[in-house]
Amino acid sequence: MIRLHHCPQARSFRTLWLMKEMGLDFEVVYRSFFSGELRGNDFLALSPAGRVPALEIDDRVLFESGATTEYLCETRDSALWRAPGDDERADWLEWLHFAETIGQHLAALTQQHIALYEDHMRSATVMKLEARRLEKTLEVVDRVVSGRDYLLASGFSAVDTNVGYGVMVAQRFVPLDLLPGAKLYLERLESRPAFQAAQAMDGKPEIYTRPFYGVPDG
Repeated sequence: MIRLHHCPQARSFRTLWLMKEMGLDFEVVYRSFFSGELRGNDFLALSPAGRVPALEIDDRVLFESGATTEYLCETRDSALWRAPGDDERADWLEWLHFAETIGQHLAALTQQHIALYEDHMRSATVMKLEARRLEKTLEVVDRVVSGRDYLLASGFSAVDTNVGYGVMVAQRFVPLDLLPGAKLYLERLESRPAFQAAQAMDGKPEIYTRPFYGVPDG
């Protein structure tokens, strides 16, 4: 039994999508991002930082999405991995960890625009700075996928689920019209049957309820 603890629109979507790409059978336990249940003792026993994903698999729990990606590839579907010795190993690892760089700026913007619900808590300066930093990370993706369909020259791999999730959420803060390569890359990802199946399972949106979050006037 594989059991994924998942919040709609959160980073656990990476794992949900990846397992759909692998054709795995798994159960989804839906959690709420805002209810406080992620800070409850029962969930903290699974994920000590109180975050998703938490993946129950092989008699243990994994609670870091990058590590979960690599573990699933190593144990379930090596076609989406690049093992030690593979010519694309370094590139695969680079993109796996670059997804966390994108995620860092997404988290800061999500906090400013959404988690800090009172206007006086927010900083327009931080919003502008983090949106620009996020745009710079997307420019890296844009340059690569402007010349090929996916992040690796050999084609789709698990790192596209991690980085692709970041691009999908990033369009809430950075207009993808500024980055046509990244925009077309996301469209290719969204056309994949496994992505569509994962999106159908994602759950009711509760984090990002607006299509775009711009810096407020003033």
